[in-house]
Amino acid sequence: MLKESSKADAYRLEAASATSEPYTGRCSSTSGLGGRAERPPRYTLGLLQTPRSTTGSTGDLSSDGTKPGSSSGEGLAPTQLAGIKAPVSGRGESYFGDKSSCVENTSALNLTSSSVRGLHSACVGKTPLSSSRSVCRSHTPLMGYSVTSSSAVSTHTAASVIVAVVEGRGLARGEVGMASIDLKNPEVILSQFSDNTTYAKVITKLKILTPLEIIMSNTACDAGNTTKLFSLITEHFKNVTFTTVQRKYFNETKGLEYVEQLCASEFSTIFMEVQSKYYCLAAAAALLKYVEFIQNSVYAPKSLKVRFQGSEKTAMIDSSSAQNLELVINNRDSRNGHTLFGVLNFTKTPGGSRRLRSNILEPLVDTETINTRLDCVQELLQDEELFFGLQAVISKFLDTEQLLSVLVQIPKQDTVKTAESKITNLIYLKHTLELVEPLKAALRNCTTPLLKAYYNSLEDTRFGIILEKITTVINDDTRYTKGCLSMRTQKCYAVKPNINEFLDIARRTYTEIVDDIAGMITQLAEKYNLPMKTSFSSARGFFIQLNIDCSALPNGQLPSEFTKITKMKNTYSFTSADLIKMNERCQESLREIYHMTYLIVCKLLNEIYEHIHCLYKLSDIVSMLDMLLSFAHACTLSDYVRPEFTDTLAIKQGWHPILEKIAVEKPVPNNTYLTEGNNFVIITGPNMSGKSTYLKQIALCQIMAQIGSYVPAEYCSFRIAEQIFTRIGMDDDIETNASTFMKEMKEITYIIQNANDKSLIIIDELGRGTSAEEGIGICYAACEYLLNLKAFTLFATHFLELCHMDALYPNVENYHFEVQHVRSSAGNKEKIAYTYTLSKGYTEEKNYGLKAAEVSSLPSSIVVDAKEITNHIAKQILHRQKSTPEMMRQRAAYHLAMRLVQTARNSRLDPDSLRIYLKGLKKKYEASCPAPGQSNEQQ
Repeated sequence: MLKESSKADAYRLEAASATSEPYTGRCSSTSGLGGRAERPPRYTLGLLQTPRSTTGSTGDLSSDGTKPGSSSGEGLAPTQLAGIKAPVSGRGESYFGDKSSCVENTSALNLTSSSVRGLHSACVGKTPLSSSRSVCRSHTPLMGYSVTSSSAVSTHTAASVIVAVVEGRGLARGEVGMASIDLKNPEVILSQFSDNTTYAKVITKLKILTPLEIIMSNTACDAGNTTKLFSLITEHFKNVTFTTVQRKYFNETKGLEYVEQLCASEFSTIFMEVQSKYYCLAAAAALLKYVEFIQNSVYAPKSLKVRFQGSEKTAMIDSSSAQNLELVINNRDSRNGHTLFGVLNFTKTPGGSRRLRSNILEPLVDTETINTRLDCVQELLQDEELFFGLQAVISKFLDTEQLLSVLVQIPKQDTVKTAESKITNLIYLKHTLELVEPLKAALRNCTTPLLKAYYNSLEDTRFGIILEKITTVINDDTRYTKGCLSMRTQKCYAVKPNINEFLDIARRTYTEIVDDIAGMITQLAEKYNLPMKTSFSSARGFFIQLNIDCSALPNGQLPSEFTKITKMKNTYSFTSADLIKMNERCQESLREIYHMTYLIVCKLLNEIYEHIHCLYKLSDIVSMLDMLLSFAHACTLSDYVRPEFTDTLAIKQGWHPILEKIAVEKPVPNNTYLTEGNNFVIITGPNMSGKSTYLKQIALCQIMAQIGSYVPAEYCSFRIAEQIFTRIGMDDDIETNASTFMKEMKEITYIIQNANDKSLIIIDELGRGTSAEEGIGICYAACEYLLNLKAFTLFATHFLELCHMDALYPNVENYHFEVQHVRSSAGNKEKIAYTYTLSKGYTEEKNYGLKAAEVSSLPSSIVVDAKEITNHIAKQILHRQKSTPEMMRQRAAYHLAMRLVQTARNSRLDPDSLRIYLKGLKKKYEASCPAPGQSNEQQ
């Protein structure tokens, strides 16, 4: 099937190693199955495996032939063992995931075959790459290297993306091309963009992809000439496998050939987008050649979804900000679900979960697209029948993207494993296609444009054509089931009878062997007068199980003919020499069945392959619907509201979504208001008054709005943020040390270098790692720089000197968190009660240190002296920073002008209400302007 004969295809097939034969078709002869040495794929990510159970404990046989309460062996009734007809069971959770992942250490890879034409990767070390990169000195121009850290294996069990990165040289340095492919999803994503010297875009994109392996050119790490991009990537991704290949494999001409050969016709517009994007095409060439080699398979022609992803379509959230905000990983415990992803994740499919994670890390910036999603969420919330109907259907879908990924790969070797995999995948495909009609039925009466478009997409006749062709060969009651033996039975009897006479004979033989096993165990039970039962596990095959107290056995032991005895409580598991032989006969019969079934399945796949690309559409629909249902579900658990999009950030009574999930009581809500005229807010207040929580809350609400979710507030309006930066102070930032101060400087430098007028900037506790004088100076200078931008900035600080910036800059507003002073029960000490309420103006709690000294054992004379000195210094500073009447008039005029502009842009008031509002603005302006001749002291 689908033999490749073109010159370009031959180029791709050269990636086969010298020990393996090239692929000659899906329907190879029987000698191809297990008849030659097999080089397995390096990464096996679940779908190639049969759903299997862990082996360790066994359970009892129930009356209906199923084993209750067990997750390992399967108890069997003789009628079930016969397997005359594939049993039907309810559909359960997907077993794709990472439960059966098998990731080999890439350091073992050594591509030294001459047929690979110099594409090499040899192990240089097993420790993470250090910043000095001394390992580079030992590698020659013809030899790359691959390094995996000791902790990489555990990390990689969840990762499945391989990324190739290449940078221009000379005058083109800074122009970066990237290509990535998810081994669980047959989609190639190409990117090309210009980056600055910090390579912020590259690092952020890689962090979002969470790569399993990164590929770069060997010239990027030449001894003594390591590029900055190479150093930064290896520094940020120490636990990721890193491989270099020869520069010649980063070939844009071959990359374009790959795209032309592999891109499905439905996505052919990609040619126009990327034909002049030389660097991403070069990355694609190296990536696809490398993946085909390590996976020992090639992608079928016209089988992949290829798309170009520009950086302008999504907002950028750098990795540090994502960590500060705990978007997808909790900072205290990575297994903890107290993250924004955890708050919103009620998805039912792996694809929906992946889409949600991707959207949180890269929110949308197109208002029309966001509102389209919000319309869908609104309809789901208003139509209960639609919500539950869709959720019921979506929850039955398996990992459609991963299914596609396996279907479009052509193994270079035909083995028993690949045969079993193809049969399993065809059953999954049948299961998936049978859900299209129920999904259409659930969407039939939808009114929003996106849901109606999805319904129309499901009208594609190819779904029916594929299913019809499958049902002509595959039994109607063959379906995906849980349990290794159940799924084995489904595969054995998947093909209808009378299609292949030899297959029918092989299945009868298998049935007889299984019946013989059941009969033999029954005879043994009668012989020894013990309640023996037949059980099964993927590791042991058929074995005997016995539930009995040890004292009931003769001499407290099992008969001598039984071997491999294990005991768990009162349950014995064992086998015998005869049973082992019969298991071997059973496996041999099974291999024959799989081989003949494989030939039929290959022929069937050949017939349906031209139609299979409609599954890309289905995969996209299912994952998007799953995410939208998840948003709607989150709304039902809390009082979220639909956001609006204007040129203002206005949140009425908003609260922290993650804190709401953790706290016993609902968090204290607060208001937020920023406009172009008031785009810089300084927030003050004592420690633990709520500043950091409030800042995170604003950023989280902004992200929720831009991914199409409702927001925790009574009302909210947002300006689209193209970048979201956060610098959040941690508890240990209070320590004054060089490392903390340098971390602060790196973070604020990054923000200043990358921020623009459409950014949302959140800075907390800058300058705490140095002296007060230097801290104030750094904060003041950073604020003045950011004030030149139209970005929305919220700046929390303990330096009250910054609060006087509002006298110089009319777009600065001061807010503070209120506290109350409460006398202790003894009546002689005062303590602070936190209200967590935000109010206008700066805090009156000016001397936190003095208050702490008062309640300590410090002598009272020292405290009194400290207060006098502090008051004297504060009066001097205040005198220098007082506003003149002219400054106050200019500030009032500025605020009035900005309010009028905001009203003209966004007002929805009727004429009478607008007249009243404008009169109010006039009174406020007059009250803010000092009367002629009036001094500051009189004010």
